[in-house]
Amino acid sequence: MGKIKVLFKMFYLYHKAAYDPLIELFERDPKYDVSLSLTHEIERTFGLFDKDQTKKYLQKFEKEGHRISDENENFDIVFAPDVVDEKKYGNALICLIWHGITFTKTGIYRELKKHTDYRYVIFAEGEQSVQSLMASGSIGNSEVYKVGYPKMDPYFINGNYDRNEILISLGLDPDKPTVLFAPTYKPTCIYELKDVIFRATKDYNLIIKLHHYAWMGKYISHRQHKIFEKRINNYPHAVIIPKDDYSILPLLYAADTLVSEASGAITEFLATGKTGIIYNLDQEKLKHFDGEALLSFDNREYLKDSFVHINSKDKLRDGIKHALHPTPEMKRAQKADQDKIFFRLDGKASKRTKAKIELLLAENRNPSLSG
Repeated sequence: MGKIKVLFKMFYLYHKAAYDPLIELFERDPKYDVSLSLTHEIERTFGLFDKDQTKKYLQKFEKEGHRISDENENFDIVFAPDVVDEKKYGNALICLIWHGITFTKTGIYRELKKHTDYRYVIFAEGEQSVQSLMASGSIGNSEVYKVGYPKMDPYFINGNYDRNEILISLGLDPDKPTVLFAPTYKPTCIYELKDVIFRATKDYNLIIKLHHYAWMGKYISHRQHKIFEKRINNYPHAVIIPKDDYSILPLLYAADTLVSEASGAITEFLATGKTGIIYNLDQEKLKHFDGEALLSFDNREYLKDSFVHINSKDKLRDGIKHALHPTPEMKRAQKADQDKIFFRLDGKASKRTKAKIELLLAENRNPSLSG
């Protein structure tokens, strides 16, 4: 009997962060023939022209020892970051692993609703995501399994990260508190905070991690990253993370607090047990083109008791001080929110995901096992 063929399908480079622990797990198992694909990676120049970057990154993956696939072969398991052309993959088990937290963006449900006739195996990070998916009317013939959050498994394995090493490698002072600024691309607080973020953090380290699309010019102005590239040379306490450094995990580890607005990084920071700052946005801006809400929650209310919320740029400096010294009540609220959102934060979500897939494969090959 041949090996079980597994495809990790990526649209964009940053999707790999969600897959990395699973890729490593499956590649270590000799039962599996694992391959990677990348299909949508582009770079927009002058705000007009798209330059295909897929070949560049596929070559990089190959040099790292991964097998690359053009997808012109049959697979038993396909990991996808979003809905796909299901017919292309025949009888493969299509497993949905989103690049971020499942329940936060309504776009997930909007796309699933177009594919309710097909079976997806959806892996959710916790009970809140399971409930949100079930209530969305988007499940159809798909299944949802609560396993935890594979993307963050490396964070919870001792010895993977060293805060001092990370900060020194970035040219920052490990003796100073560190602020991670990780805004999303749209709607965003970038334009409100583009200057004050530097001034408010002058006594700290500042790490700027922009959304992948801020570099690509996709859905938003190509100039988002240039906003910070123009300013950063004036601020020796600050660094901007290059586009190719796609994983936020080392930055979450090194940071003492986070500033964001509607990014999935907010919920990921909650998992670390540290306190973040949410910049409240005008809810009228948080809508799709057809008027449906962009988020599945009001960002002004999200983690209201766990994180610091600010309504204006003038409150940022005080917000940082508050987040660096959270109250006992905030810490208790964080634990309650962690339990609600994450199944387990034990570094083993990838193993649970793999075990579930193996059980489903066995049932597919021997239907009597599922009875």
